[in-house]
Amino acid sequence: MVLQRLLLLLTASSLLLGVAVPALAADPPFSCGPSSTAATQGYAFCDATLPVAQRAADLVARLTTAEKVAQLGDEAAGVPRLGVPAYKWWNEALHGLATSGKGLHFNGAVRSATSFPQVSLTAAAFDDDLWFRIGQAIGREARALYNLGQAEGLTMWSPNVNIYRDPRWGRGQETPGEDPTTASRYGVAFVKGLQGNSSASLLQTSACCKHATAYDLEDWGGVARYNFDARVTAQDLEDTYNPPFRSCVVDGGASCVMCAYTGINGVPACANSGLLTNTVRGDWGLDGYIASDCDAVAIMRDAQRYAPTPEDAVALALKAGLDIDCGTYMQQHAAAAMQQGKITEDDIDKALKNLFAVRMRLGHFDGDPRANVYGGLNAADICTPDHRSLALDAAQDGIVLLKNDAGVLPLDRAAVASAAVIGPNANNAGLLIGNYFGPPCESVTPLKGVQAYVKDVRFLAGCRSAACDVADTDEAATLAGSSDYVLLFMGLSQQQESEGRDRTSLLLPGQQQSLITAVADAAKRPVILVLLTGGPVDVTFAKTNPKIGAILWAGYPGQAGGLAIARVLFGDHNPGGRLPVTWYPEEFTKVPMTDMRMRADPATGYPGRSYRFYQGETVYKFGYGLSYSSYSRRLVSSGAPNTDLLAGLSTMPSPAAEQGVASYHVEHIGPQRCEQLRFPAVVEVENHGPMDGKHSVLVYLRWANATAGRPKKQLIGFRRQHLKAGEKARLTFDISPCEHFSRVRKDGNKVVDRGSHFLMVDKHEMEITFEV
Repeated sequence: MVLQRLLLLLTASSLLLGVAVPALAADPPFSCGPSSTAATQGYAFCDATLPVAQRAADLVARLTTAEKVAQLGDEAAGVPRLGVPAYKWWNEALHGLATSGKGLHFNGAVRSATSFPQVSLTAAAFDDDLWFRIGQAIGREARALYNLGQAEGLTMWSPNVNIYRDPRWGRGQETPGEDPTTASRYGVAFVKGLQGNSSASLLQTSACCKHATAYDLEDWGGVARYNFDARVTAQDLEDTYNPPFRSCVVDGGASCVMCAYTGINGVPACANSGLLTNTVRGDWGLDGYIASDCDAVAIMRDAQRYAPTPEDAVALALKAGLDIDCGTYMQQHAAAAMQQGKITEDDIDKALKNLFAVRMRLGHFDGDPRANVYGGLNAADICTPDHRSLALDAAQDGIVLLKNDAGVLPLDRAAVASAAVIGPNANNAGLLIGNYFGPPCESVTPLKGVQAYVKDVRFLAGCRSAACDVADTDEAATLAGSSDYVLLFMGLSQQQESEGRDRTSLLLPGQQQSLITAVADAAKRPVILVLLTGGPVDVTFAKTNPKIGAILWAGYPGQAGGLAIARVLFGDHNPGGRLPVTWYPEEFTKVPMTDMRMRADPATGYPGRSYRFYQGETVYKFGYGLSYSSYSRRLVSSGAPNTDLLAGLSTMPSPAAEQGVASYHVEHIGPQRCEQLRFPAVVEVENHGPMDGKHSVLVYLRWANATAGRPKKQLIGFRRQHLKAGEKARLTFDISPCEHFSRVRKDGNKVVDRGSHFLMVDKHEMEITFEV
């Protein structure tokens, strides 16, 4: 009955926010239709049977210099004489189609799109299949919008796979967290879903992994992202910052990488040929284009003072391997750069061939896109029941139960006569969708979610906003004392954490802590605290307060967030999320955000970063999360590397031993032998009840010691499994010593140490020896 009431609520809201289909829709832009001049004259770029690279080269060769220069910005001009329409490259799809770019519009047949949870919450599910399905749904909605003529581009500048290095980072909410394995697998799954896999030659949309690399500072201590030069070691680049981008390209097949504003060891990322040409396009084999973050080319001169003139900035970017500028700077200054001899027309041609090749892979030069494999997608494919259900699943699967003293949760709805809902985040629909958003299909706030379960609900915001400069403490305490149960919805908002805005404190803002404490003291029984934040907060006071019986972290949970939270609170969903970032104490804010080192330095008191290297106290650890069920996990069997192959490694040259530990270069072992060294490991997981639930099993690797810069431990695999109460399952993990046993030396080279390695699941370990 409760679910029926909520579905009625969703249906009613969708009538206001959802899809309305007029009699006629606009035509999508396209080239090379049967009656077009280019097609009838037999131009090669219109011949879909030819290789994409050949078609792109043909088109570029037909352009004038002025027409070429006009293609170098995110708003590319059309070429009417060749039937080439204008194109808008900048489109956002972080967790749903967004209006933050320039090419997506909700002013026609479609008025809204599915708004999934912000990425940091989705990451907490540790579920590749969920991430893939979200990307797939967003890609389908983008293609449908394009078919309706409401999208002027299908190049999506998503996902953000930067490592969430510092808890104060305003954009950490956009990322899959602090762990390179998790961020890498998220990127692969999301990219594959977004780009589609129905045809190797036709992209559903184009995904762009951003922002390469070592970018996670907005504005802190007088240092802005536009002029920050990140000093990063080769070791940290290779084992922390670059892996998600490498996986995006190598394993996910991403057709775009975006370079960051950040300077990297003195060179702006978008002028860094070592990164863009040698690594992204060379080592990783990018088949696609490289875009700049918006105005990154301009700031090379204006903020970073790296280029003396606008023409120099354009030349540095193009020659480094950049293909397109988000902005107009290259369009304005490329012609002058050519006249001054700083670039050649060949430099521009190289970029344009990459750009047009991607547009051709999107089907823009194959005639009417409504005739291709994605041509049937239309308004009925946006905000579908399946997509709405997926948004709900994503939110409730990510929610993390941080505290549940004496089994306060789940609530028995029959026993809740009245409930006080208190907090500035309880009834704020805009807060649910975080940043980079479009109009959602529907919106269910936490207050509406609770009202579907409890008849007598009394609401008080307590503060005008999450800033909570002034709190209605006395009124809130009175309300709490007169109610059967008290639910507090507190946390952060985009006014505390967002693009361009880093935090300076990890505490709850303003008077939130005093308000929570006063309410807890006045309540009849322990209160329930729900935190809506993108990033971690220091809630030690609530963790240790017996009057606060339960704590949930619900991130920014998207359009179905209120329903998801209510289903967890009242036991219709068993929480199984795990934190994708470490929750640090307020003391961590003494560490400068500008210090990019991951590894601790005990000599100077630097504590290190992330669960892999941090040596200080935590509020909650990476991977932490409770459930209403009791689960056990243990390694039950494990293979071992092939001994014959190991014997063959003894003849290979080895790098000099570090602190007495001999090792092998992964590069020297080679792909073939690496593949042959794989072996399986089996983990048994059991749900001891009392509820069915989804559970994520995390497998780590530990080295014999943490010397020579080795992590304390490293996540190497995870699987999410649904288990009925009392059910047991065996999960097999594929272990690759070259990938999972390897570590990165100070020189940036990956090696596998000889000797003992330990697979870990919780406190259970199995020793694997990598030597004969």
